[in-house]
Amino acid sequence: MIALDTLLAPFDPISLKQMDNVKLLDRVDTKFMFREELLPAILERMRPEYYVLEINGQRYNHYETLYFDTHNFGLYLRHHNGKLNRFKFRARRYVESNLHFFEVKFKNNKGRTIKDRIKRPEISPVIADKAEEMVRSASNVDPSTLRAQLWVDYVRITFVSKTSQERLTVDTRLTYRNDGHQVDYNGLVIAEVKQGSARDKSVFVDLMREHSIPQRSISKYCLGVISLNPDVKRNRFKPTLLYLQKLLRAS
Repeated sequence: MIALDTLLAPFDPISLKQMDNVKLLDRVDTKFMFREELLPAILERMRPEYYVLEINGQRYNHYETLYFDTHNFGLYLRHHNGKLNRFKFRARRYVESNLHFFEVKFKNNKGRTIKDRIKRPEISPVIADKAEEMVRSASNVDPSTLRAQLWVDYVRITFVSKTSQERLTVDTRLTYRNDGHQVDYNGLVIAEVKQGSARDKSVFVDLMREHSIPQRSISKYCLGVISLNPDVKRNRFKPTLLYLQKLLRAS
């Protein structure tokens, strides 16, 4: 695996507190997938333009996330079928800081992503108390219909543009798991540019064009559902899955 400590050492750091003005909880997201072996060259070009988030001396962080859906994956199918005004519900642990949140993500019919979250004492497989209240107030979904469906673990690097309202997350070493199965995506990078407007200029997006890396829109949750449930409907995502398979064969 690529030595992230070495690659990230030359970046100027930014703290969580300094990131307060680029939370971008109401934003436009642009996603890319590429092979991990390209990461050193891309990071080298990014270095003058971006800060890297540093927490307690650590410049990459481990995430554990538990996603919720209905028993028949109704939220996943809504995404698969191209419906807008859709929700995702998840509990997340930031491992190094040991912080826990319950989060609601909403993709509206204008293509914007709006996120709300509340602190929790731990990750719970049951939506209850304040998390239940949040689901009811933030969505049209009955929390009693939701159940824990899958975990995703990964390493995340967070960057902040030095010149614009932009955050960038770079996720590697993805692992999906449920009660019976585990799937690892070693060698894959999923990058997500988060901006106030899709018209804003991004150095990272320009780098993706230079490397002929196309924009690919599939959520980590949807990829996890497909990976762990071979019988689930997936027709709409087939072009992206074929692209992913080609990437992994080339790694």
